[in-house]
Amino acid sequence: MRVINIHEAKTHLSRLVDQAAKGEAFVIAKAGMPLVKVMPLDAPAAGEMRRLGFMRGQIVVPNDFDRMGETAIAEMFGHDP
Repeated sequence: MRVINIHEAKTHLSRLVDQAAKGEAFVIAKAGMPLVKVMPLDAPAAGEMRRLGFMRGQIVVPNDFDRMGETAIAEMFGHDP
């Protein structure tokens, strides 16, 4: 995430706000210390972005998935399968 010093943020506030509204969040820092994070109002709250298990039951992984293509791979390296 981009870190902008407070002086630059004041100088380019309109442009930075437009970028943040389009989803390009950034941090404003003072003397190198992060102070605030600027992001769009409709941005997902922390923790909402990762939805673990949202496709549960929709994907089937075969039991031999770790051996799929092993013959072709062995042939590419000049080995007998």
